[in-house]
Amino acid sequence: MYYYNVNGAALASLTPLEGLGPEVEPSNSWRLFAAVPGDPVLGRGSFKVNHPGQLLAGHGLEALDASRLPDLDSTGPWGEALMPPPDYRPIPLMVDENVEQAIADGRVTAVNTSRPGWEELLRWTPGSGKKRVNIVAIGDVGSTLLTGLKLLGGDVISSIGICDLSSQITARWEFEMGQINLPWNYNMFPEVEVISPEELFDCDMFVFVASKGIPPVGSQVQDVRMAQFEANAGIVKHYAKMAREKGFRGLWCAVSDPVDPLAKTAYLESNKDENGNWDGRGLRPEQVQGFGLGVMNARAAYFAKRDERLASFLTEGRSFGPHGTGLFIANSIDHYDEELSQELTRLTVTANLKMREIGFKPYVAPALSSGALSLLLTLRGEWHCGSVFLDGVYMGVKNRFTPAGVETELLPRIPDPLFGHIREAAEHLKGII
Repeated sequence: MYYYNVNGAALASLTPLEGLGPEVEPSNSWRLFAAVPGDPVLGRGSFKVNHPGQLLAGHGLEALDASRLPDLDSTGPWGEALMPPPDYRPIPLMVDENVEQAIADGRVTAVNTSRPGWEELLRWTPGSGKKRVNIVAIGDVGSTLLTGLKLLGGDVISSIGICDLSSQITARWEFEMGQINLPWNYNMFPEVEVISPEELFDCDMFVFVASKGIPPVGSQVQDVRMAQFEANAGIVKHYAKMAREKGFRGLWCAVSDPVDPLAKTAYLESNKDENGNWDGRGLRPEQVQGFGLGVMNARAAYFAKRDERLASFLTEGRSFGPHGTGLFIANSIDHYDEELSQELTRLTVTANLKMREIGFKPYVAPALSSGALSLLLTLRGEWHCGSVFLDGVYMGVKNRFTPAGVETELLPRIPDPLFGHIREAAEHLKGII
C-alpha cells in the first residue's frame, strides 16, 4: 500500500499515485480514504469499503457478493469466482494490515480519483443533528409522504418545506399539518412551511415527488411507470439544473416513477454545462438515490405472509432491481428457490395492477413504504431498500448511509441464478438511459 497526505487527509492506494507529493507513514486516523480507479462518468464517486476486493471491483455488481470480489490477500487480484483476462500477469496487489483493520472497523471511504473534483470529498465530514427536508409537489403521493414524515420524523427532521405549482394546495397542507400535535407537547413533530422554488435546495434532503402523465385508472397501459418517463424526465432535468446552480450538497431523492431512470437522469443532467457537455460539476452519484424498492419489498412481504410456501422471504429474502420491470425478489439467499422466487416476483410486480382493477390508484403504500419510511431510515443511517449508483445505473439494493459513506449490503455468496437476474435488471436499466 502507498500512503499520502492530501491537505490533511490520509489517502491510501494499491498503486503509486503521481502528483500527490511524497509518501507518508500509514495512518490510523478515524477515517482513511482509499483511491480507487473508475470511470469518471459511470463509476461510483465514493462509497464505504467493507471488503478489500472492493478497492479493485467496487463499481460493479460484484460489490454485492464477497465470493465474486478479487482476492487481495494472494499474489494477484483475481479471486476464484472471477476469470482473469488472457493476457493477465500476476501483480502483487495486496492490502496491508493497516487497511485490513480500517476496513474491519468501518473507517475506509473509497474515492474514485478519475472523477473531477474528487479532492473535495477528502474534506467531507458527516453532519450531525436533525435535517431539513424539502418536498416538491404535494399531490396524492406527496401529501401522504408528508403526513408520514410529519408523524414519524421528529427524531431526525428539524422542519419540512413544501412547494407546489398550486399555492392553494400548499396553503391547505401547511394548515393541515400545523394542526397535528400532541396535547401539551407541541414541539414533538417537525414544523411544515410553504417555500418558494428558489428555496427548494436550502436543505439537507430534497424529495422529488412531481409527476405528470399518470395513466388514468381503467386505461390499457400495462407498464404505467415507463409511460411516465418522458414527461417526468423533463421535470427532473429542471430540478437537477437547479441543484447544480445552488451547489447542492445534500441528498437528491427520486420518488416519482419510474424511480430508477429518473435518479440517473438527475445525476447526469446536473453534471452538464449550459451547452450540454459533461463537466462533472453537479451532483455526485452517491448524492442521488431512488426510493421505489421499499414498497416492492413490502409487497413481497405481504404475499409471503399469506402463503406458507413463500414465508422464507420474511426472514431470508431480498429484493433487487428497479421499481417495476426488471425487479427480482429472492425467496431466500441461503435456501434460494428459483421457482418460488419467480412466483413471488410476479406477484410483487403486478400488485399495482390489482389495485387499479379494484378501482384505485396505487399510491398510499408507495408513498409510505418507499417514501416516508425509507427516507426516515436513510436519515437515521439504518438499512433500507433504495437505488444506489452501481454498474452505471441506479440499482435497488439493501443499503445505508454511514460516516464513511454509502454502504451496500455485502452478501457472502449470491446464488448464480439470482446473480444472473440482478445482472439482467442492470442491463434492462442501461437500455432505458
